[in-house]
Amino acid sequence: MVERSAWVRITEQDPGHSAAYVQRFRDLAAQGFDLAGEARTVDAMLARGSRVLDAGCGPGRTGGWLARAGHDVVGVDVDPVLIAAAEEDHPGPRWLVGDLAELDLPARGVPDPFDVIVSAGNVMAFVAPSTRRPVLARLRAHVADGGRAVIGFGAGRGYAFDDFRDDARAAGWAEDLLLSTWDLRPFTGGSEFLVAVLRPAP
Repeated sequence: MVERSAWVRITEQDPGHSAAYVQRFRDLAAQGFDLAGEARTVDAMLARGSRVLDAGCGPGRTGGWLARAGHDVVGVDVDPVLIAAAEEDHPGPRWLVGDLAELDLPARGVPDPFDVIVSAGNVMAFVAPSTRRPVLARLRAHVADGGRAVIGFGAGRGYAFDDFRDDARAAGWAEDLLLSTWDLRPFTGGSEFLVAVLRPAP
């Protein structure tokens, strides 16, 4: 067994947390909030019909949008409540319950690698510290030659950006681009958010 993520610990302490999280985003969508900024950024990197892994997909807002844009999407999340919501709200992609630290999609009937792996919604900040490098290595194992990963999370969540960059390099990733927002603003030393576009290191 791997160390439980912060998300798993939160949901164990508050069994209603996941349902409230799902409802929050349903309410925001109903109010007309723009919830597709991450997905639009990823879509701009892809040809139509590309394969996308939504790693830590939550209730499916990013992967669902990308599927409607014409991509072949697989989403994985450790929380079955969020996966059930993704299946209900965003039919079409393949949504799977699973821990990213143990990700092995070929063993689950998904043999082909992905053109882009997206991990939005502060997923890496919820990952248990002992599994950070294993998660990044498992993502690296699922990316196609020439593919990329796009990973975003905020500062002040217990995972320093420099530590993440070190972990990514150790897991076999190289940096293509660092941004401070999903709308492509440059990353600086004072940025409060990181969007890292990574490619497999040679």
